[in-house]
Amino acid sequence: MTTAGTVGFVMLCHAALDRAAEVARHWAQQGCPVVIHVDAKVGRAAVDRMRHHLADLPDVRFSPRHRCEWGGWGLVGATLDAATLMLDEFPGVRHVYLASGSCLPLRPAAELAAYLDARPNTDFIESVTTEDVGWTIGGLSMERFTLRFPFSWRSQRKLFDLWVRVQRVLRLKRRIPEGLVPHLGSQWWCLSRQTLSAILKDPDRPIYDRYFRQVWIPDESYFQTLVRLHSARVESRSLTLSKFDFQGKPHIFYDDHLQLLRRSDCFVARKAWHRADRLYAEFLRPVDPAEARAEPNPGKIDRLFSKAVERRTRGRPGLYMQSRFPNENWENGRTGGPYSIFQGFGDVFVEFEAWLARTVGLRVHGHLFAPDRAHFAGGERIYNGCLSDSAALRDYDPKAFLTSLMWNTRGERQCFLFGPRDNQALNWFIAGDANAQISVISGAWAIPLFRAKGEFSDLRREAARLQKIESDQLHVLRSPWTKARTRIWTLAEFLENPVEPLQSIIDEISPTALRRLTEVPRMADLTGFGRFLQELRNQGMQPTLVGDVPLGEDPKPAIGRRGRPYLVK
Repeated sequence: MTTAGTVGFVMLCHAALDRAAEVARHWAQQGCPVVIHVDAKVGRAAVDRMRHHLADLPDVRFSPRHRCEWGGWGLVGATLDAATLMLDEFPGVRHVYLASGSCLPLRPAAELAAYLDARPNTDFIESVTTEDVGWTIGGLSMERFTLRFPFSWRSQRKLFDLWVRVQRVLRLKRRIPEGLVPHLGSQWWCLSRQTLSAILKDPDRPIYDRYFRQVWIPDESYFQTLVRLHSARVESRSLTLSKFDFQGKPHIFYDDHLQLLRRSDCFVARKAWHRADRLYAEFLRPVDPAEARAEPNPGKIDRLFSKAVERRTRGRPGLYMQSRFPNENWENGRTGGPYSIFQGFGDVFVEFEAWLARTVGLRVHGHLFAPDRAHFAGGERIYNGCLSDSAALRDYDPKAFLTSLMWNTRGERQCFLFGPRDNQALNWFIAGDANAQISVISGAWAIPLFRAKGEFSDLRREAARLQKIESDQLHVLRSPWTKARTRIWTLAEFLENPVEPLQSIIDEISPTALRRLTEVPRMADLTGFGRFLQELRNQGMQPTLVGDVPLGEDPKPAIGRRGRPYLVK
């Protein structure tokens, strides 16, 4: 048995009492007094079993039981009673270490005692002013000290929120006791006997206790504030490794965290899973004093925790997982890789998909969002990741269809055709995707109508419908919220010099190729197209998105001229 009696442990327990008893025995057998508080909500039978298991240890005590609610006074009241019992029963204790029933010792108590004996007048407690705290919840930083909180945040949430709003509206404020400067910090501290005794015996303690009873989460502020009145030296940090996630919930350590906990060099970790048998077996075994380690440094593993939080909240670009799915815009990038959308090119050119596939060496899809089905490259009916070409399945969740396609084919750029006849549900989603490259020839939808047969009145109505759809889409693409790289030409502008736009698109898709186009796709026969557009005008439909195609002149590409595309970044 080692002797480490200069440090005593106060344990606040409410669950898994068998594990808490193991830890208490571990400390007591190393000569450390232990005072245990068990939440009053725990059944009497479980407490009796714990008392029975520890009855052979002379330096273990049980303090009066309090009912402990999260954010309430009970935790502070339990700590005060247990600390008073510790100082009264064990006069040799020079430091008191506050721990929970789920805390796990990482280093021998003798090392902790030696560390504290070398710093006899130092109090280890996180204690910072409200202005310096970035983890307070719900805007209640300074307000937790100036408002009253008679209702439980967890069990009486509606009353809690209502009473906060009432106090804000009526501008009701409490007066902070004179001389107190509110501080916040972790609940888990290690205080010297002198400082803790001064807090417990302060003549103004009844005033402080009465005030903190209606402070929100007083276990994070009571000792953290009062220590500033009585301590000769405050080391504003905890000796307990306690990590919290982005929601303010503590990280739980499991068996596979064994090496991580060893690297921290901390004395105690919170909180360990009660079924982590390997952790408890490893850290509660007798340790050779020659294994003494360095200064506690939880910062060694902060980087890993930061990466874990980022992976949990943001994930991998384009991957949608269950833990983030209910939260809009939590994704780390909307899609898994860059892709190109061509609108109007399949109307202007014959077999444009085959030409583009030969030119850039990629698989080029047809209209993935066509009304009849998804036209995958090569006419495939099932594509990567078992994506079906069924329009019904695709339209059930178009976003999931697109993001799944990009995730299943990551590493290979996807290209596909689009147009106003296709499903428009993803216009805003695609426009806000930085991976998207969108090239639009506005008004190209008029070419299939020009070649179609039927009543001209029906063609006019269809032209008006398609122009309205495309106009709405272009409004989205020109929005200041658009992140996609977008190029827009009117049909008339594009036909003046199609080579220049095609070259710029190819250069962006294959930036390392650095090749000039030696082959261009065959353009559709537009003989009589100018007269068709004029007839639309004569019937009362103004094809504004097509551009200026003069009456009686069929579009003829001028290969040598350099066009000026409309560019939206």
